[in-house]
Order: sequence, then structure tokens, then C-alpha cells
Amino acid sequence: MLEKLSSSLKGTIWKIARAKRIDKRMLDEIVRDIQRALIQADVKISLVKELSSRIRERSLKEKLALNPREHVIKVVYEELINILGRGVEVPLAAQKIMMVGLHGSGKTSSCAKLARYFQKKGLKPAVICADVYRPAASDQLRQLCDKIGVPFYDGANLPDRNVIGIVKAGVKEFEKYDVEIIDTAGRHALEEDMIEEIRDIKESIKPDQRFLILDASIGQQASVQAKAFDDAIGITGIIITKMDGTAKGGGALSAVSETNSGVAFIGTGEKIDDFEKFESDGFISRLLGMGDIKSLIEMAEESLKPEDVDVDILKGKFTLKDLYKQLEAVKKMGPMKKIMQMLPLGGLGFDIDFDDTMYQVTEDKLKKFKVMMDSMTEEELTEPKVIDGSRLKRIARGSGTTTAEVNELIKYHRMMQKMMKSMTSRRGAGKIPMKGMKIPMGKMMKRMK
Repeated sequence: MLEKLSSSLKGTIWKIARAKRIDKRMLDEIVRDIQRALIQADVKISLVKELSSRIRERSLKEKLALNPREHVIKVVYEELINILGRGVEVPLAAQKIMMVGLHGSGKTSSCAKLARYFQKKGLKPAVICADVYRPAASDQLRQLCDKIGVPFYDGANLPDRNVIGIVKAGVKEFEKYDVEIIDTAGRHALEEDMIEEIRDIKESIKPDQRFLILDASIGQQASVQAKAFDDAIGITGIIITKMDGTAKGGGALSAVSETNSGVAFIGTGEKIDDFEKFESDGFISRLLGMGDIKSLIEMAEESLKPEDVDVDILKGKFTLKDLYKQLEAVKKMGPMKKIMQMLPLGGLGFDIDFDDTMYQVTEDKLKKFKVMMDSMTEEELTEPKVIDGSRLKRIARGSGTTTAEVNELIKYHRMMQKMMKSMTSRRGAGKIPMKGMKIPMGKMMKRMK
């Protein structure tokens, strides 16, 4: 997600953390790095200038509650959040949500993803298709809703399938449901008839939320769209799609400055569950390499059952059986890449960026590890110390791997065991310092917030 921007910003944070002193010259260098990163990510020049001025002014003039390096990191963190706003709080209560946007922005799939989001929160959502212009719109949305068991309405039974009639009938049909999501028609451009139609829909059903869907790759044109839709119906939140496929999502992210709202959700992939509530502090933390533990915990709570987490781990005991169980749990939570981005890797002693190849290698290795463990006896899984040379060969033959690969699994288990003991003895990652620097990032983030 915005990997080039993230990589550049992480480099800037490391530069600050390793600086012997923070003076005006160093600050100018830091600001130039941030400017370059944001402009390359397609953030508006005017916003970049405004951000730069505030970072300079606050870093030089504010009274320090932290040491100078921590203070500058805090300022950068807070000012990046200011660009995006604090995010939109979407209530988990009965509401009507109207979805608007241009053709090709990912609006129809976002309707199904939003329904799935509310479904996972224990609510009963329903979807209404008010797009009578695109031939495949209704079929596409119906198929997506059928996959997740969400009721769907497109007014196919109405004698006169006009947009307002469909919307009113759909709202009446689903009046006992918690959330009604209305998919409106998109266009290839901002046309007056399109604007007029969404105004009419707004007037006819008085939706509680009016979400604008923006494609992350659209760049600075996002600001023009955001302003036009906001002027027409008053946008209450923005959903940014295709965040997994562009390095220039800054234009869409910064488009919130053209409206009176903020980003509500982001789409992070093609699957129905690749959709998350946007929280700017967690998002910026991830961009800066500080992790997003809060989102990781929420993801775990949604994906895992209590029996998926073994309490013995918390007591410092960690067998190969425990490792197997945790690999299964990680698989349920989603792609390794997504999970790793939520961890404060610096706080755990890592100072490298993993590219897509590295993540894939990790995924493939974890699959192999599981196959090897399936070839082990109960004794070997419980007491890995008993695995000698002959057992090593037997496990390798049984799993179709090499003895070197089995040794790698055993080494990985020892490393995880050591890390678990370290984390339980230190009571959290906040006390584990970043490699090569003295700033404890977990502790610092708590102070910053």
C-alpha cells in the first residue's frame, strides 16, 4: 500500500532517529525529503507546501516535551495526519448509505465490501442497485451479495424501472434491516444529468451517509471530483479503492481537503474482505514503519476464535505444536504482507523493508513448515529437542523436503520461542528498542498519542 511513499518516509524517520543533532540545516533536509516523497505520491503541491511550513515552524518554535529527535518525529506524524483528517466515524446502527462515484471507480464492489464489513460487525445489511444504465451492474452486484448471503434488490419486478422508484421500493423492502446500501449509477465524467440524479435520490430517501468512491490511481483529479460531489450532495465520507495497486494514492488521500468530511474506508485488494475502516493515525503509523497494532488486534478478533490462541505461549512455553497452531491462525487472518505491515518491525529489531518477493518466500516457507510438521510424531512436536539426525532424515523424506529445510524449521522455532520469552518477560514490544537507535518506538508512540 503506497510502498514507495512508505519507503521514503521510513527513510526520513531513520534519518531523524540517527541524527546527532537536530538543527535548521538538518530540518531543511528532512523537509525536502518529505516534500519529494509526497509530490511523487501525487499529493497536491499546495498541501505539501502547507505541511512543510508547519513542520518547520513547529519543530523550531514549540516547547519540547520530548528530546529533539522524538519531537520532530512527533511533528511529522501529527502533520501527516492533519492532511488526511482523523477519519470518519461510521456508526454501527440503523442507517441508509448512498454510494456515489464515477464509472470504473470500484463503486459496485465497494457496496458488497461495505455490506460484508457491517455483516462481520453483527448487523443485518441489505443492498439496493439503482444503476439502470450499465447492463452488467445489477448482475455483478447480485453475484457479490449472493456470495456473502446479503439480500439484494434491483426493482426487476417493477413495471416502470426508474431510478427513484427503485430506490424508494428498495428502502421499503428492507426497512427492517439495520443497514441499507444504495448503489447509484456512475458515469465516465461529471455530467449535469448525473449530478441531478444523485441530488434527486438524496432528496427522496434522506440517506444518513453519502459516501464518495475514489480510485486511488486517479491522482490529483480526485480533488476535482471530491469538490463537485460534495457541492452536489454533501459528502459525509470517502472510500478509496485499489490501494493495493498504485504508488500514487496520495492524490486520492489528500482529496479529503476539498470536502468537509474524511476518508471512511479503504479497499486493499480484490477479495470481498480486502476492505478496512480508515484510521489516519494507524495508517500513518504503518507508512512510517511504526506498525498498527490496534488494527491488527481488530483483525485477529474478527478472524480468530479463543481456541486459536494457546495460553501456554503467554507463560513462555512454545512447542512445535504451538507454532503449528499459530501458523494456522496467521493463515486465517490474511496475507502475511498485510500482517507484517501492521507490526512495528523496527521495534522488534528489524531495519529492512520486505519487497513482494520476500513476502511470497515467507508465505511459501510457512506452507512447507506445516507439511514438515505433519510428518512429525507427537513426541517430536511436543519436545523438538529429541529430533536427531535419523529423525531429521525421516521427516525430510515424509514431507518431500531436505534435511536442510527441516533444520531451518527447527531454527525458526527456536527463534520464535526466544522471541516469545523475550516479549513475555519485557511485558510488550514498547520496551524493545529499535536496532541501531535509542528511541523506544512503542513507548514513544504512546507518549505521542
